[in-house]
Amino acid sequence: MTVTDVAAAMPAAQRRKEIRRVVLSSYLGSTIEFYDFLLYSTAASLVFGPVFFANLAPLAATVASYGTFAAGYLARPLGGAVLGHFGDRLGRKRILVLAMTIMGMASFFIGLIPPSSVIGSWGAIILVLLRICQGIAVGGEWGGAALMALEHSEKKRRGFAASFTNAGAPTGAVLGTLMMGIFSSLPEEQFMSWGWRVPFLLSALLLTVGLFVRSRVSESPIFQAAMEQPTEKKPSVPILQVLRRPKNLLLTAFGSSAMFALQVMLATFAITYAVDQGSNQQMVLFCFALTSFTQIFTVVACGRLSDSVGRRPVMIGGIVLFVALLYPMLQWWASGDVLLVLLAFFLGKTCLGLTYGPMAAFISEQFGTTARYTGASLGYQLATLLGAGLTPMILTSLYASSGRNVMSVVGFLAAVGLVSAVAILITRESKDNELTNENL
Repeated sequence: MTVTDVAAAMPAAQRRKEIRRVVLSSYLGSTIEFYDFLLYSTAASLVFGPVFFANLAPLAATVASYGTFAAGYLARPLGGAVLGHFGDRLGRKRILVLAMTIMGMASFFIGLIPPSSVIGSWGAIILVLLRICQGIAVGGEWGGAALMALEHSEKKRRGFAASFTNAGAPTGAVLGTLMMGIFSSLPEEQFMSWGWRVPFLLSALLLTVGLFVRSRVSESPIFQAAMEQPTEKKPSVPILQVLRRPKNLLLTAFGSSAMFALQVMLATFAITYAVDQGSNQQMVLFCFALTSFTQIFTVVACGRLSDSVGRRPVMIGGIVLFVALLYPMLQWWASGDVLLVLLAFFLGKTCLGLTYGPMAAFISEQFGTTARYTGASLGYQLATLLGAGLTPMILTSLYASSGRNVMSVVGFLAAVGLVSAVAILITRESKDNELTNENL
């Protein structure tokens, strides 16, 4: 049974309308989720150190702040396993609504945490707990959003359709950094006391919009067809189905990890580095936001390109280009010149788009329908843990211990990129896989 067979009963016009609605839902939902999640990365770079770790030296406070950032990444595989399990058993749509609710509420409460001057170390503890909730929510969000777009689309347009889920990440980055940039224009005392909190509190409004959008989409037709199979043909524990054949899980996790290391380098280390080298903080944030906007189109275009030439060559090309350009980009961030800072972020974001565009289809196409939510979520979230969870702390520590030598940063990211490129090469090309085949 093919994707076309599954939806054959639906009139063509209605099917096209439903596909557009599902793709839009995945894009908007992912945008809202990543607004919340990526807003945290900016705040971790600029705010959380002095607000929640005021008793530490500035560099140590930044490292501690990045430690709370890592806690979210540690929780993401747990969210992928737990929410992915129920997504494979109960349906994609229900779990997407739950994940969005958890994420929006956690972000809202982050905006209400009193500083360390009021409640001492409890502020940092509450921050970590809410960050873990964010990680669990994102762990279940991405897989469901990608699968809804993928499983509703035609075979030769899966990369394009699924790329809209990943396009939500730079869109969320645009919204998050713009909001933080606007409020960072306040006098420093006001920004550090209450200004940074407003973007987090606005998550409540975004949550309302997101839940409305999610409530209007239909369940995946491929999932519905799989659930109509005889009970004895359906595995009871999806994660066991994934772990019985762990090769696909490991290759997708390692293959995608470099993208997240490079992504989080831009969102944390590059911003802090540019500001430390003398650039205006608000200018750096707006450069990051502007280039995140251009990345939206790169992601979608590269997802479409992968439908023609394959997922692997596009993804590897992005990794190689980023590593090759990393040293000059670091020089441009240190220049203090607004055009060079903008160019560095633009090139970095464009290279990421090459890898990020095909990634949703690349990961999801490696797993069968009855374990696809679990497998795709775990693969993606393990990649984020491997590539991004500790990267801000590692980069900051390497930079400090090497006497502020940026070559230590280049060397580490080049090594991560090499591992990912090899893993992608070993993984079989998936653009022609049949999604209804359980033996992927």
